[in-house]
Amino acid sequence: MPASRDTGVPRWLVAYALSVLGDGVFFLALGWAAQRVAGPAETGVVMAAGSVPRAVLLLGGGVVADRFGPRRVVIGADAARCVLILGAAAALGIAAPGLWLLVAVALAFGVADALFLPAVGALPARIAPPEELGRIAGLRALALRLGGAAAAPVGGYALVLGGPAAAFAAAGLLFAASVPLLMTLRVRPLPDAPGAPGTEAGRAPQPAGAGRELREGLRYVRRHPLIGPLVLSGALSEFGLNGPLNVGLVLLAAERGWGAAGLGWLVGAFGLGAGAGALLLAVAGRLPRPGLVHIATLVAAGAALGSVALAPSHGLAVAACGLGGLAGGVCGGLAYALIQTSAAPAYLGRVTAATSLTGLGLAPLCYPLVGAAIGAWGSAPVFLACGAFSCLGAVVCLAAPAVRRAELPRPRGRRRTSATGPLPDPPPAPAP
Repeated sequence: MPASRDTGVPRWLVAYALSVLGDGVFFLALGWAAQRVAGPAETGVVMAAGSVPRAVLLLGGGVVADRFGPRRVVIGADAARCVLILGAAAALGIAAPGLWLLVAVALAFGVADALFLPAVGALPARIAPPEELGRIAGLRALALRLGGAAAAPVGGYALVLGGPAAAFAAAGLLFAASVPLLMTLRVRPLPDAPGAPGTEAGRAPQPAGAGRELREGLRYVRRHPLIGPLVLSGALSEFGLNGPLNVGLVLLAAERGWGAAGLGWLVGAFGLGAGAGALLLAVAGRLPRPGLVHIATLVAAGAALGSVALAPSHGLAVAACGLGGLAGGVCGGLAYALIQTSAAPAYLGRVTAATSLTGLGLAPLCYPLVGAAIGAWGSAPVFLACGAFSCLGAVVCLAAPAVRRAELPRPRGRRRTSATGPLPDPPPAPAP
């Protein structure tokens, strides 16, 4: 793959996969440790505690990444997560964990995550040429799926060997392994501020005040003809699809009597399909008319997942989940690549934070709504309604000319273009 010719890309990819694996092992260990000292309600509080600071601080994390450079921020955040989790492992090894300790660890981890996520998402555009970002989007999604799938057996084996302390230690070591890889990355200088006094490679001149930077970033996302519709579309589709995937499938399997094994087949089929979609993007690198392909695959994902509860048999439901995962993998990868290639470099951290906020911070809010709706009306109407709601994202994109005409940059040797033509420049830094 051309992306592998740049040694920075494989290092970033391996570091990202290690961090995803460490995330999964940490949350598994956190839940297991919580249920040993508290009841189901308290365990739920511990598991949800980290999402609060992550959702609140995520946009601020984007400001930090743009102000200080994503490489510096991602190294600091990953090192902080490593020290935090290894410290928690030592505390658990010395004494039985108290509920307060687990809540404190979850809250601190959420703060570090709010810094890590925008920075690690903004790095590909700083370490690879624009024409490779489509392929990197597929590789990133593939690493996300593989790391998430490997977390359960790795964390489970650590729990069997030494309990929560060993699992926390394994997560901390995974974070520790990713830090040296991130430290060896070399970022490209910002095109709009090369060699500017007072800046480092990959860092924009600092405007006056973090609040102003945050407002400018949100204004940039809202006004951009391509990024704005894609972020809004992503928020609608995340709200429509996350509930059926994370809550609806569990309740559907119980309603139909498919059991835990049947649920595993449904979830596994979606993950396998999403991985296949990511692999397709990684191999192809650049698809023709990516804006229109994004719209079509978004509709296909919503229709497939909406029809899962209508399937007359378990096998057809598994097939619908696989199709939904395939379409969703292509759709999500294309959206990421289009946003990364269209965003002005000085805004990449804030743009990445805005896209991450919808999936990681706001989408879980629909879980109790979906659960209550299925309890009141059954799975079929709720799945259909959620699938239709996710298709509103395709309507938003279809109404945006910039999305319909969007293209990814061409390979080297051809004239490079952005996804929508000339991009708006970031506002100049205020005079000292």
